[in-house]
Amino acid sequence: MKKVLPLALALSVVVGGMMFANGASDSGDASSGLITVGYAQVGAESDWRTANTQSFKETFVEKNGYKLIFDDAQQKQENQIKAIRNFIQQDVDYIVVAPVVETGWETVLTEAKAKGIPVILSDRQMKLSDDSLYLCWVGGHFLKEGQDGIAWLNAKRGNDKLNIVLIQGTIGSSAQIGRTQGITEGIAKNKNWTLLAKQSGDFTQKGGQEVMESFLKAYPKIDVVFAENDNEAWGAVDAIRAAGKVPGKDIWIICFDAVHETFERMMKGEINCAVECNPLHGPRVDEIIKTLQSGGKVDKIMYVTEGVFDQANAKKMLPTRKY
Repeated sequence: MKKVLPLALALSVVVGGMMFANGASDSGDASSGLITVGYAQVGAESDWRTANTQSFKETFVEKNGYKLIFDDAQQKQENQIKAIRNFIQQDVDYIVVAPVVETGWETVLTEAKAKGIPVILSDRQMKLSDDSLYLCWVGGHFLKEGQDGIAWLNAKRGNDKLNIVLIQGTIGSSAQIGRTQGITEGIAKNKNWTLLAKQSGDFTQKGGQEVMESFLKAYPKIDVVFAENDNEAWGAVDAIRAAGKVPGKDIWIICFDAVHETFERMMKGEINCAVECNPLHGPRVDEIIKTLQSGGKVDKIMYVTEGVFDQANAKKMLPTRKY
């Protein structure tokens, strides 16, 4: 879409007292009048990610005024950087990125800024020396998610002597960093709890199973496992059951994402608690773009609403879930 915003506005966005003025590019699908959005997705490593991708694909369609160019990076940063450069070459109107890791983006985002293409971060964050390289970020509050999981365990078993293990997500991703911080700091504050070990399962079911198997071999007494996403938790369930123990009873499981299958597993008693990470970012990013198109302003950081669920409320809440 040519001149998607009046030049005088140039996407001037006041954020925390700072001015962002990248401006939408003089680009897009001019012949069709559609706003072109390039989306560099992490991959398809989890059910959460699948729901996240579907949210974008259902939102950024022609009837809503968009042309979506989607790229699956298969969990490799170099693939995402290549995708972003391809978006720049195609002169899209907006670039949306769910970054694999937090660092290493300065050069390619500088290239996007030089072309006047606003970059919106979704789900995961970036560590940049210059925050003006991206317009805004929308996603879950990962540190709070970790803290919420700890708060739930404190309410249930705060006075119990507990040996805890942590299956981390992809190391260096903002979800891993925030959740790990919230969990490890919370464990350290409770004198009754001991963190035996932590290791990455890379946000996959296979990884979660392999890490849990190694934990079970190394530590004869494990009371609780935190898994930094649902899929890792499902892998942990398989490993615990294969070791002759009862998941959700002999070893409590707390995980993050809260997709449909996890609710079903809570109802079966396999998983004890799931902290929500809302994947439905498509409508929120659409709202951001529509606000900018009309000359409005958006905040730099925008969290999505998230809850905490367990075996007590899983059956009641499952019919209300969209993912």
